[in-house]
Amino acid sequence: MTYSVAIAGASGYAGGELLRLLADHPEFEVRTVTAHANAGQALIAVQPHLRGYAHLTLQETTPEILSGHDIVFLALPHGASGAIAAALPDDVLVVDCGADHRLEGADDWAAFYGGDFHGAWSYGVPELPRADGRQRDRLVGTRRIAAPGCNASTVSLSLAPGIRAGVIGAGDLVSVLAVGPSGAGKSLKAHLLASEILGSANPYAVGGTHRHLPEIAQALRWAGAEDPRLSFTPVLVPMSRGILATSSAKLAPGATPESVRAAWEDAYAGETFVQLLPEGQFPRTADVLGANTALMGLAVDLHAGRVVVVTAVDNLAKGTAGAAVQSANIALGLPEGLGLPVNGVAP
Repeated sequence: MTYSVAIAGASGYAGGELLRLLADHPEFEVRTVTAHANAGQALIAVQPHLRGYAHLTLQETTPEILSGHDIVFLALPHGASGAIAAALPDDVLVVDCGADHRLEGADDWAAFYGGDFHGAWSYGVPELPRADGRQRDRLVGTRRIAAPGCNASTVSLSLAPGIRAGVIGAGDLVSVLAVGPSGAGKSLKAHLLASEILGSANPYAVGGTHRHLPEIAQALRWAGAEDPRLSFTPVLVPMSRGILATSSAKLAPGATPESVRAAWEDAYAGETFVQLLPEGQFPRTADVLGANTALMGLAVDLHAGRVVVVTAVDNLAKGTAGAAVQSANIALGLPEGLGLPVNGVAP
């Protein structure tokens, strides 16, 4: 069976990455692409690397144009998906790559985003360990999926195994991330100009203000944390895409290096797209470029009494579009990895 697909926001970075991945998906056919300011242009005029879509023209983003497809991917700015999604038929599989449907708490939405709260959908991080199983189980058969925030899923995948197994504490968590600016979207922003970021590392959203914080806390509560406390500091670095997250937590009483490693091995044993590297090895962002993989290195600092996890993802692939496609595959009962690459691009 071939599923018809529409992508809203196809002129942006997340929309472009969805198109790149779906070009190799044997069961999904992209028939409609929409945009806002770029509506009316040929898709390849704004996404010139996607030569396989030369036949498509960007249309207006309206529920009427998006309806009539089996699957709709929404790659829209935060706050723009909720109203459109509410107007789509219930039997359409809708995957929101924005933040509008990630958070369960209306108070968290009001504090970090503002505007109308549209409620939570099934969270699109299949491998996320939960105290009661895997997030994957909640994606089977659903027709509404919230793809994750790229920073949020990276940190959550890094720390959830230790919380679930009780080998780390959740009251003193620290994550520092090196991130590429493509995560901020394609709209022109002065602080993201090449002349501003080349040759420089720039921290932002310091001191508990980043919008992904409540999303991470929510995921860690699912893993078993009662009141997770995370110091989260992202740093823009001059690479177009990628995240390298270094996360640490206090070693729990009685935990050993062996039990710590066993917790992460157990969490991700058999997973195709989240892989724990051999002891002593740590990933680079270059290792995951273009791939739907999260590579993870683990160490126990006995002197400091902390566990350190270093995780690399491509923020546009596994961090956003890859997670969206992977989750859609699960919802439809297709092989989970259909159309998704595990091999990166190098050099």
